[in-house]
Amino acid sequence: MTIERLEITYNGSDACQGGPFVGALFWDSAIAGPRPGVLVAPAFRGRAAFEEESARKIAEMGYVGFAIDYYGQGWTTTDADEAHAAKGKLDANRAALAARMVAALETLKAQDPVDPARTAAIGYCFGGKAVLDLAREGADIGGVASFHGILDRAESAPDVAIKSQVLVLHGWDDPLATPQSVVEFGQEMTERGAGWQLHAYGNTGHAFTNPAVKPGGQPGFGYSESSATRSWRSMCEFLKEVFA
Repeated sequence: MTIERLEITYNGSDACQGGPFVGALFWDSAIAGPRPGVLVAPAFRGRAAFEEESARKIAEMGYVGFAIDYYGQGWTTTDADEAHAAKGKLDANRAALAARMVAALETLKAQDPVDPARTAAIGYCFGGKAVLDLAREGADIGGVASFHGILDRAESAPDVAIKSQVLVLHGWDDPLATPQSVVEFGQEMTERGAGWQLHAYGNTGHAFTNPAVKPGGQPGFGYSESSATRSWRSMCEFLKEVFA
């Protein structure tokens, strides 16, 4: 196994705004021929070591992992206030967020190691919302998986059928995705014809996959080793189904 890493600068349609974007591609060069590709959409701070490690683990599974940039210019920060401000600005322009996700998907499909007929996306936190918005665009993608993502539908989302399979990995105590939003999300997915499933983890809050988020630091937030392990396992099985 030889995992390679390549930074890729890409643009998109005029609707994207804010480009160019900078992503990191991971693949095992010991594997011959094209294979499935998986987008990794970061949490609200932007692409960082956590998301790149997820993309690397995906490459170790025999796929191609692409840790993407939805802010533009490769922007990322460790400052929570800066991150919240950037996230809020993009959250207020969900059409641009969706366009940036489509651009990332098109970029992934164009890479030599990738089979463009077999793609998926995973995302964390705001990235979980981003991959759901990609599905909401009716994108030609096999499946999307959202880890502790925010579930609200954008007013800009087109009224089209959702083609992809959808997996939501959800902490039941997450204050950013209330039980009511879970019900509304399920109704939306059903109405739009998605093949969807939702796994809810009890005694689990927001950001449960990230060991850097210490439980108790903020109500409803915190890492859960058991939920992180179970959700990753579920995602792996989901990808196997999507790429079968």
